Amino acid sequence: MEVVGEAMDGRTAVQLARKLVPDVVIMDISMPDLNGIEATRQVVSAAAGVKVIGLSMHSDKKFISEMLAAGASGYLLKDCAFEELADAVRTVHSNQVFLSKMITSIVVEDYVRQLANGKESYVSVLSVREKEVLQLVAEGQNTKEIASRLDVSVKTVETHRQRIMAKLDLHSVAELTQYAIREGLTQLKS
Repeated sequence: MEVVGEAMDGRTAVQLARKLVPDVVIMDISMPDLNGIEATRQVVSAAAGVKVIGLSMHSDKKFISEMLAAGASGYLLKDCAFEELADAVRTVHSNQVFLSKMITSIVVEDYVRQLANGKESYVSVLSVREKEVLQLVAEGQNTKEIASRLDVSVKTVETHRQRIMAKLDLHSVAELTQYAIREGLTQLKS
Protein backbone atom coordinates (compact mmCIF):
# COMPACT_ATOMS: atom_id res chain seq x y z
CA MET A 1 0.00 0.00 0.00
CA GLU A 2 1.14 3.47 -0.77
CA VAL A 3 -0.24 6.79 0.51
CA VAL A 4 -0.52 9.08 -2.52
CA GLY A 5 -2.13 12.12 -0.92
CA GLU A 6 -3.40 13.72 2.25
CA ALA A 7 -6.01 16.44 2.74
CA MET A 8 -6.84 18.62 5.72
CA ASP A 9 -10.41 19.41 4.60
CA GLY A 10 -13.18 17.89 2.52
CA ARG A 11 -12.86 20.19 -0.47
CA THR A 12 -9.16 19.41 -0.81
CA ALA A 13 -9.92 15.69 -0.45
CA VAL A 14 -12.31 15.88 -3.42
CA GLN A 15 -9.77 17.82 -5.52
CA LEU A 16 -6.99 15.35 -4.72
CA ALA A 17 -9.20 12.35 -5.45
CA ARG A 18 -10.05 13.82 -8.86
CA LYS A 19 -6.41 14.58 -9.61
CA LEU A 20 -4.71 11.46 -8.21
CA VAL A 21 -7.53 8.90 -8.73
CA PRO A 22 -6.43 6.62 -5.87
CA ASP A 23 -7.83 3.11 -5.48
CA VAL A 24 -9.12 3.84 -1.98
CA VAL A 25 -9.79 7.04 -0.04
CA ILE A 26 -10.01 6.99 3.74
CA MET A 27 -12.39 9.83 4.51
CA ASP A 28 -12.87 11.41 7.91
CA ILE A 29 -16.53 12.27 8.35
CA SER A 30 -15.86 15.37 10.46
CA MET A 31 -13.82 17.56 8.14
CA PRO A 32 -13.82 21.34 7.84
CA ASP A 33 -14.98 23.25 4.73
CA LEU A 34 -16.85 20.22 3.30
CA ASN A 35 -17.91 17.37 5.58
CA GLY A 36 -16.80 13.83 4.81
CA ILE A 37 -20.26 12.65 3.81
CA GLU A 38 -20.66 15.28 1.09
CA ALA A 39 -17.00 14.88 0.09
CA THR A 40 -17.62 11.14 -0.31
CA ARG A 41 -20.66 11.80 -2.50
CA GLN A 42 -18.57 14.06 -4.73
CA VAL A 43 -15.56 11.72 -4.88
CA VAL A 44 -17.69 8.71 -5.82
CA SER A 45 -19.51 10.62 -8.56
CA ALA A 46 -16.46 12.43 -9.94
CA ALA A 47 -13.68 9.84 -9.75
CA ALA A 48 -14.86 6.58 -11.31
CA GLY A 49 -13.70 3.45 -9.54
CA VAL A 50 -12.44 5.21 -6.42
CA LYS A 51 -13.61 3.45 -3.25
CA VAL A 52 -14.19 5.39 -0.03
CA ILE A 53 -13.93 4.15 3.53
CA GLY A 54 -15.56 6.37 6.13
CA LEU A 55 -13.51 6.92 9.26
CA SER A 56 -15.22 8.42 12.26
CA MET A 57 -15.44 8.56 16.01
CA HIS A 58 -19.24 8.33 15.58
CA SER A 59 -20.92 4.94 15.84
CA ASP A 60 -24.36 6.56 15.54
CA LYS A 61 -26.51 4.88 12.87
CA LYS A 62 -27.34 8.27 11.33
CA PHE A 63 -23.69 8.91 10.42
CA ILE A 64 -23.17 5.32 9.26
CA SER A 65 -26.26 5.23 7.03
CA GLU A 66 -25.55 8.68 5.55
CA MET A 67 -21.97 7.72 4.76
CA LEU A 68 -23.01 4.45 3.13
CA ALA A 69 -25.81 6.20 1.23
CA ALA A 70 -23.24 8.72 -0.04
CA GLY A 71 -21.38 5.83 -1.67
CA ALA A 72 -18.82 4.71 0.89
CA SER A 73 -17.77 1.07 0.60
CA GLY A 74 -16.67 0.80 4.20
CA TYR A 75 -16.93 2.35 7.64
CA LEU A 76 -14.45 2.24 10.51
CA LEU A 77 -14.25 3.82 13.92
CA LYS A 78 -11.19 5.97 14.59
CA ASP A 79 -10.15 3.84 17.53
CA CYS A 80 -9.74 0.74 15.35
CA ALA A 81 -6.43 -1.11 15.23
CA PHE A 82 -4.07 -0.55 12.30
CA GLU A 83 -4.59 -4.16 11.21
CA GLU A 84 -8.33 -3.52 10.87
CA LEU A 85 -7.66 -0.43 8.75
CA ALA A 86 -5.32 -2.39 6.48
CA ASP A 87 -7.89 -5.20 6.22
CA ALA A 88 -10.59 -2.63 5.34
CA VAL A 89 -8.45 -1.16 2.54
CA ARG A 90 -7.75 -4.62 1.06
CA THR A 91 -11.42 -5.65 1.35
CA VAL A 92 -12.81 -2.48 -0.26
CA HIS A 93 -10.12 -2.57 -2.95
CA SER A 94 -11.39 -6.05 -3.90
CA ASN A 95 -14.90 -4.61 -4.46
CA GLN A 96 -16.39 -5.80 -1.19
CA VAL A 97 -17.98 -3.84 1.65
CA PHE A 98 -16.16 -3.54 4.97
CA LEU A 99 -17.78 -2.59 8.26
CA SER A 100 -15.89 -2.68 11.52
CA LYS A 101 -17.20 -5.29 13.92
CA MET A 102 -18.73 -2.67 16.20
CA ILE A 103 -20.60 -1.13 13.26
CA THR A 104 -21.98 -4.33 11.72
CA SER A 105 -24.63 -4.93 14.39
CA ILE A 106 -25.84 -1.32 14.11
CA VAL A 107 -26.20 -1.61 10.32
CA VAL A 108 -27.95 -4.99 10.49
CA GLU A 109 -30.37 -3.83 13.21
CA ASP A 110 -31.22 -0.72 11.19
CA TYR A 111 -31.73 -2.79 8.04
CA VAL A 112 -34.06 -5.23 9.81
CA ARG A 113 -36.01 -2.33 11.33
CA GLN A 114 -36.44 -0.73 7.91
CA LEU A 115 -37.66 -4.02 6.48
CA ALA A 116 -40.17 -4.36 9.30
CA ASN A 117 -41.45 -0.82 8.73
CA GLY A 118 -41.69 -1.25 4.97
CA LYS A 119 -44.55 -2.69 2.98
CA GLU A 120 -45.61 -6.02 4.36
CA SER A 121 -44.64 -9.13 2.45
CA TYR A 122 -47.27 -11.40 0.95
CA VAL A 123 -46.20 -14.01 3.52
CA SER A 124 -47.67 -12.03 6.39
CA VAL A 125 -50.81 -10.63 4.75
CA LEU A 126 -52.16 -13.41 2.53
CA SER A 127 -53.83 -16.64 3.58
CA VAL A 128 -52.43 -19.97 2.39
CA ARG A 129 -55.15 -20.24 -0.28
CA GLU A 130 -54.56 -16.65 -1.43
CA LYS A 131 -50.86 -17.43 -1.86
CA GLU A 132 -51.76 -20.43 -4.00
CA VAL A 133 -54.12 -18.35 -6.14
CA LEU A 134 -51.52 -15.58 -6.50
CA GLN A 135 -48.92 -18.04 -7.71
CA LEU A 136 -51.28 -19.67 -10.21
CA VAL A 137 -52.43 -16.29 -11.55
CA ALA A 138 -48.80 -15.22 -11.92
CA GLU A 139 -48.06 -18.46 -13.77
CA GLY A 140 -50.66 -17.51 -16.35
CA GLN A 141 -53.54 -19.77 -15.40
CA ASN A 142 -57.03 -18.40 -15.98
CA THR A 143 -59.84 -18.41 -13.42
CA LYS A 144 -61.41 -21.67 -14.63
CA GLU A 145 -58.05 -23.49 -14.59
CA ILE A 146 -57.30 -22.27 -11.07
CA ALA A 147 -60.78 -23.28 -9.88
CA SER A 148 -60.34 -26.76 -11.34
CA ARG A 149 -56.85 -27.19 -9.91
CA LEU A 150 -57.87 -26.08 -6.40
CA ASP A 151 -61.23 -27.82 -6.56
CA VAL A 152 -63.20 -24.64 -5.80
CA SER A 153 -65.73 -22.58 -7.73
CA VAL A 154 -64.85 -19.87 -10.23
CA LYS A 155 -66.56 -17.36 -7.93
CA THR A 156 -64.27 -18.41 -5.04
CA VAL A 157 -61.17 -17.85 -7.20
CA GLU A 158 -62.46 -14.42 -8.23
CA THR A 159 -63.08 -13.54 -4.58
CA HIS A 160 -59.56 -14.63 -3.64
CA ARG A 161 -58.07 -12.57 -6.48
CA GLN A 162 -60.03 -9.47 -5.39
CA ARG A 163 -58.87 -9.90 -1.78
CA ILE A 164 -55.26 -10.38 -2.88
CA MET A 165 -55.39 -7.22 -4.99
CA ALA A 166 -56.95 -5.25 -2.13
CA LYS A 167 -54.46 -6.52 0.47
CA LEU A 168 -51.44 -5.84 -1.76
CA ASP A 169 -52.85 -2.64 -3.28
CA LEU A 170 -52.42 -4.00 -6.80
CA HIS A 171 -54.87 -3.35 -9.63
CA SER A 172 -54.24 -5.77 -12.50
CA VAL A 173 -53.13 -9.29 -13.31
CA ALA A 174 -49.91 -7.80 -14.71
CA GLU A 175 -49.17 -6.11 -11.38
CA LEU A 176 -49.96 -9.35 -9.54
CA THR A 177 -47.54 -11.21 -11.80
CA GLN A 178 -44.77 -8.65 -11.35
CA TYR A 179 -45.29 -8.73 -7.59
CA ALA A 180 -45.18 -12.55 -7.45
CA ILE A 181 -41.94 -12.64 -9.45
CA ARG A 182 -40.35 -9.86 -7.37
CA GLU A 183 -41.25 -11.67 -4.13
CA GLY A 184 -39.86 -14.97 -5.42
CA LEU A 185 -43.25 -16.70 -5.38
CA THR A 186 -42.81 -17.74 -9.01
CA GLN A 187 -40.31 -17.25 -11.82
CA LEU A 188 -40.42 -16.17 -15.44
CA LYS A 189 -40.40 -19.19 -17.70
CA SER A 190 -37.42 -19.27 -20.04
